[in-house]
Amino acid sequence: MISAIGNNVPEALFSLSNSKTGIGKVNHLTTRYKDEYLLGEVKLSNKELMDVVGSTAPGLNRTSLLGMIAAKEALVNSGIDLKDGLRTGLISSTTVAGMCNTELYYRDMVEKHGHLEVLDFHDCGESTERIADHLGIKDFVTTISTACSSAANAVMLGCRMIKSGMLDRAVVGGVDSLSKFTFNGFNTLMILDKEWCKPFDENRKGLNLGEAGAFIIIESEASLKKRNGKALAQVAGYANANDAYHQTASSPDGLGATMAIEQALAMSGLKPADIDYINMHGTGTPNNDQSESKATVNIFGSNVPKFSSTKAFTGHTLAAAASVEAVISVLSILNNKIYPNLNFTTPISEFNLSPVTKVTDAQIKNVLSNSFGFGGNCSSLIISKN
Repeated sequence: MISAIGNNVPEALFSLSNSKTGIGKVNHLTTRYKDEYLLGEVKLSNKELMDVVGSTAPGLNRTSLLGMIAAKEALVNSGIDLKDGLRTGLISSTTVAGMCNTELYYRDMVEKHGHLEVLDFHDCGESTERIADHLGIKDFVTTISTACSSAANAVMLGCRMIKSGMLDRAVVGGVDSLSKFTFNGFNTLMILDKEWCKPFDENRKGLNLGEAGAFIIIESEASLKKRNGKALAQVAGYANANDAYHQTASSPDGLGATMAIEQALAMSGLKPADIDYINMHGTGTPNNDQSESKATVNIFGSNVPKFSSTKAFTGHTLAAAASVEAVISVLSILNNKIYPNLNFTTPISEFNLSPVTKVTDAQIKNVLSNSFGFGGNCSSLIISKN
């Protein structure tokens, strides 16, 4: 994982353990609003990212670089040898793709037909192909783009392909870099906060955008046994549901989120009472936090487990959000810690639900991780102690 709170997992864990947000003033994104808004930027410049990757290949954009770094860390940490004869896939998700570069040359392309080569690296699948080449994965490569639930759906597809016998293991996750296109889009929707976001607070005003790459490796028990590997956790359940309520808004009754959580629980065989912690989608927008709170009450009633949104650490990283939070969920399980919901003071009056606001020790066996995207695309993962 590479994000605003660290260039790798150990750095991210340090930030989480010390309630250290990565959201701050704009340093890398070129925007007229740089002095007005806060962003969750990766601290490294493109040149520094290229140095980490060890490549200056033409067309390498920030999205590809972040994905290459995070996916490589996951593969190295797993100890997997791609030459061992087992089938390995890469399922990567993105929404920004090459827009971070295309927008820099757009006017020149339109007016002078210059820099047209940039279009070769614009497509969503381009960053995935770059990551696959960097890792040396050839068995199966595909890209998912379902807004902010993208990486959760990448995890699901990987699980389904392993269950069906099509793959033995898969590198799954997502990557998005910051771009003027996405920043201006969210600003137009009037859901950006000019200060630090306040998920689940009565006085929340909106989200802080972020950027990240995050990947996990999932594999069958047979694959793990064959290579004498060690699992950190297991994907116990997952589901995707769509309430088709609105292009950019969640339904007030939390219908899609409720269905996703219900179906993930059903797959896992767990009961609501078995969930020890919920890593909420928790963007800090008035609409999302109200809708997700409603869905949480729909499922858990008056016995809502401990919960927090970790987006006040990283910002909302769009297609990478679900995999960032999957990594954080695994860290919660491994360390028996709940990482806090920063900046919270006042519960939403309708629900009176209060998230965890400081690093908290807890015995954690089962984590529910929610990711809800535009277009009603709602996904939930249940990650359990191995």
